[in-house]
Amino acid sequence: MKIVAVRTHLLEHRLAVPFESASMRFDRRAHVLVEIECDDGTIGWGECLGPARPNAAVVAAYTPWLIGQDPRQTEKLWAILYNALRDQGQRGLAITALSGIDIALWDIKGKHYRASVSMLLGGRWRESVRAYATGSFKRDGVDRVSDNALEMAERRAQGFHACKIKIGFGIEEDLRVIRAVREAIGDEMRLMIDANHGYTVTEAIRLGKAAADYDIDWFEEPVVPEQLSAYRAVRAGQPIPVAGGETWHGRYGMWPAIESRAVDILQPDLCGCGGFSEMAKITSLATLHGVGIVPHVWGTGVHIAAALQFMAAMTPDPVRVNPIEPILEFDRTENPFRQAVLKAPIEAVDGVVAIPDAPGLGIEIDRDALARFKMPESAQ
Repeated sequence: MKIVAVRTHLLEHRLAVPFESASMRFDRRAHVLVEIECDDGTIGWGECLGPARPNAAVVAAYTPWLIGQDPRQTEKLWAILYNALRDQGQRGLAITALSGIDIALWDIKGKHYRASVSMLLGGRWRESVRAYATGSFKRDGVDRVSDNALEMAERRAQGFHACKIKIGFGIEEDLRVIRAVREAIGDEMRLMIDANHGYTVTEAIRLGKAAADYDIDWFEEPVVPEQLSAYRAVRAGQPIPVAGGETWHGRYGMWPAIESRAVDILQPDLCGCGGFSEMAKITSLATLHGVGIVPHVWGTGVHIAAALQFMAAMTPDPVRVNPIEPILEFDRTENPFRQAVLKAPIEAVDGVVAIPDAPGLGIEIDRDALARFKMPESAQ
C-alpha cells in the first residue's frame, strides 16, 4: 500500500455580515482540506487549522516525502515530516500542515483495517458527546450586548447545555455582555468566556474577578499565548479556571504550559497540534500533571469528525487525573460549507452529537460541495 497523490482543497465563502474576535476580523470563511490517495484507491481526508493558502503551500512542501510511502506507518511518517522542516518549523504552519496530513493518514489506516480511528486509538468509551455552542462574535452594525444575549438564548432553546461567548473588547462592555447572556440563558446553562488574547494581565485579572459572579466555567486565552508567565499571573490573580492551547502547536509547544501549570484546561486542536499522532502524546503529558483536556474545534465537518473520533477514545479517569468529561466545541457562526462537505452532516440533536463509527473518520466527502465552495483561482 503506497501513497500516490497528495492534494489540497481550498474552500471559501464570503460572509454577508463580517464578524470579529478580539484578535481577528472575518469577512469570509476559508479552510483547507487535505486529500491523500493510495495505489489501491483508498483515500484519506484531513484538515489544517489556520490560514488556508499558507497551509496548502506547506502541505505541498511535505508531499515529496510522502509519495511512495506506506500510509499506515503514521508515527514514522510524522517523524519524517517533522524532521524535514524541523530547523524552521517546530511550531506554526509546519505543524498545522502536518496535522492535516496526519489526520488523513489515520483515516486511510482506519479504512484499511476496517475500524474507526477511535478503535485504533484504543477503543470507544462513548458513542456521543454533549456539545457547547461557540458564537457571539462582534458583528458589524449590531448592538453587541443584545445580539449576544439573543443568540445564546436561541442556543439554549436548541438544547445546548453550554455556550462560549467572545470577549476582549473592553472590560465594562464585556461585563455587560456577560451579564446579559447569563440572564438570557438562566442559571443552569454552563457559560464560558474567550478573550482571544485581547487583554493585558491587569485587565484579565480585573475582568475575571468581576465575571466570577456569573458562574463562568473557564476563561479562555486571556492574554497573548507567548507569555506563559502572564497566564500564570492571571490564573493566580482571579478565581475563574484558565484555559488555552489552540495556538500552542505540538507536544513541545504544549509542554512548558503543562509543566508550569499555566492553565487549568488545555485546548489542543487536532488540526493544529499535530494530528492524532501528536494529540495522544499531548494528552498523556497533560494527565500526568492533572491538567484537563477540552479539544479546540474550528473548521469543517472533517475537523468535527476528527475531534469526535479522539473524544470517543478519551479515557474516563476514576482517579481524577483528567477531571473533565470531553465536550465538543460546536461553531455556530456562518459557514455554509461546514457541513456541506459531508454527505451525511454531523449535527447536534438536543445539544448531543453522535460519534461516527464507520471506518476511519467515519465520513464521506461530497465532492460537489468541494467544487461549489472552491476558492477562486485569483485568491489562491
